[in-house]
Amino acid sequence: MPKNIFSRGRSRTLTRHHKIAMAGVATLGAAAIGFSAVPSGASTKTTTEAAQPAAVAFSTEQIKDVKASVTDQMAGASLKAEQIAAKKKADAEAAAKKKAAAEAAKKKAAEAAKKKAEAARKAKEAASRDAKRAEAKKAAKKSYPNNLDGWIRESLDILKKHDIPASYDGIHRNIMRESSGNPKAINNWDINAINGIPSKGLLQVIPPTFKAYHVPGTSWDIYNPVANITAACNYAADKYGSMDNVNSAY
Repeated sequence: MPKNIFSRGRSRTLTRHHKIAMAGVATLGAAAIGFSAVPSGASTKTTTEAAQPAAVAFSTEQIKDVKASVTDQMAGASLKAEQIAAKKKADAEAAAKKKAAAEAAKKKAAEAAKKKAEAARKAKEAASRDAKRAEAKKAAKKSYPNNLDGWIRESLDILKKHDIPASYDGIHRNIMRESSGNPKAINNWDINAINGIPSKGLLQVIPPTFKAYHVPGTSWDIYNPVANITAACNYAADKYGSMDNVNSAY
């Protein structure tokens, strides 16, 4: 039986085209090259098309949103900066107020301390005056016996008020040597008597010396026992440092 050449030729054509199509899809699919297998007698069309990029859509609404977002961020940053500046200012004002309050408190404390010190000083002075008045009253009320012991003690109290050094023993010793305790004693034979100014009283003081060294608060009578003792002790303190240092005629 003779072979059908048409069937055999179609079969070969289909097989060949199928192979080409399959190979083209496998190897050129990624490059977007497509092969179409068509029956025998039909033309095989190969198309190559470049992939088109997707369209990018822009809209005013999106741009507006982006601008608003940036504006909001800038406004937020500005607000934050203002808040920081405001806080710094508030902190500075608070610190200044605190410093002013501390200085005011310090000044007030200093003034209070000054007033307190002044009050203490006045109180001390008042107390001192009161003490002196009390001492003066006590001295005024104090009585001394009208004898050598009383005269010496009264004279010592007066000398103490005037810071004139002397002791009971020094005064007593010199009185006993000069007048034996006689307040009316007078020397009519020594050089002073020859010169017309005899020594008088318990400690034999000449009138010029008595007047020059008279102690306030005592009598101007040279024969007054207390006045004579205090004037003589004042003179001895000036010339010898104290009546205690006198051991002979002076």
